[in-house]
Amino acid sequence: MKRDLLTLVIFIFGVVLLGQMGCQEQALATEEPEAELKVSNEVAEKAKAEPAAEVVVVGPRLMFESVTYDFGQVGPGTKNVCEFKFENAGDDLLKITNVTKSCGCTPFTLEKKEYEPGESGTLKVSYKASSRPGSSKKHLYVHSNDKTKPKVALAIKAAIVQKVEFEPKQLKLLLNKENAACPAITLTSVDGKPFSVKGFRATGRFKSTVDAIRADYNSSAKATKVVIQPKVDMELAKKSHNGNIVISLTHPQCASVTIPFRVLPRFKVDPPSIVLHKVESQKPVTKEVWILNNYDEDFEVESVSSKEDTIKVLSQEKIDNRYKFELEITPPAAGEQKRLFSDTFFVNIKDGERLKINCRGFYNRQQRKSAPQ
Repeated sequence: MKRDLLTLVIFIFGVVLLGQMGCQEQALATEEPEAELKVSNEVAEKAKAEPAAEVVVVGPRLMFESVTYDFGQVGPGTKNVCEFKFENAGDDLLKITNVTKSCGCTPFTLEKKEYEPGESGTLKVSYKASSRPGSSKKHLYVHSNDKTKPKVALAIKAAIVQKVEFEPKQLKLLLNKENAACPAITLTSVDGKPFSVKGFRATGRFKSTVDAIRADYNSSAKATKVVIQPKVDMELAKKSHNGNIVISLTHPQCASVTIPFRVLPRFKVDPPSIVLHKVESQKPVTKEVWILNNYDEDFEVESVSSKEDTIKVLSQEKIDNRYKFELEITPPAAGEQKRLFSDTFFVNIKDGERLKINCRGFYNRQQRKSAPQ
């Protein structure tokens, strides 16, 4: 009886002890997450309180305020100036080694090439607009010892707008008409700003072109509309053929206007020149040449000649107001170093002009190699 009572007491004591241990473990399990959360919040608050680490810039740094400059609308041929401001944002001496450009119409000035940390500078650029309307974009490239970006591209933009309109847009001059049928040129200010003409000149391949077309004008008279009547020297016009008339103006946004002209010659040579390939010395080649009158006028061929005597006329035939020539071209002897020959065929028109046809012939390469030394 006593033994059974002792066993019961031991069993009850064990159950109570186990229950207390389980409660302690549950309490610990509840307290640990709260402690971890408290520590995490303390770390976060500390991180917020501490300042962020500064980014250290090492070496020179070339920083531009802007790499693009837009002039907006400008007049043809006008001169414009813009500035690109920059700073050495690094911690070492900045050296600008070179400034290159994509076009000769963008000259620049730079006070110096070396800048201390924090020092600023300005690149001044002169931009001359082209004579033709349209959009324009030019580039400059700044080279420096900035290792992160040793080459910086700068862009200059502009919309070239014609501020003075002109009519006609081109001139077609006829040698069988009085004053070559040259019309008057009308200049009109688009923006309503008055201007005057300060220059008039003809330009072209031949020196005679300068005096072939002239005009009278009053450089002191200003108006929003100016009319000029060109005067054509008929004899000089025969030698000019093609060129441009450049009229200089005082308009603030239009320095000049350019009008192309073309003189329709009396005669047309077809083909205008003769080119022969893979010819052999002393072996004749035949070619056909036509002389035509652009004004449908009757004419006579007085004589023909060859400058180097390598061209001979096999036949000459007049068909209406045209002449047909069959030419025989005999290449001269070719030396080892001689790769081509040339000659000029002249056609003299009776009471008229002297026409010329240039001829070039390229020797067969094999023949040049085998030519005697």
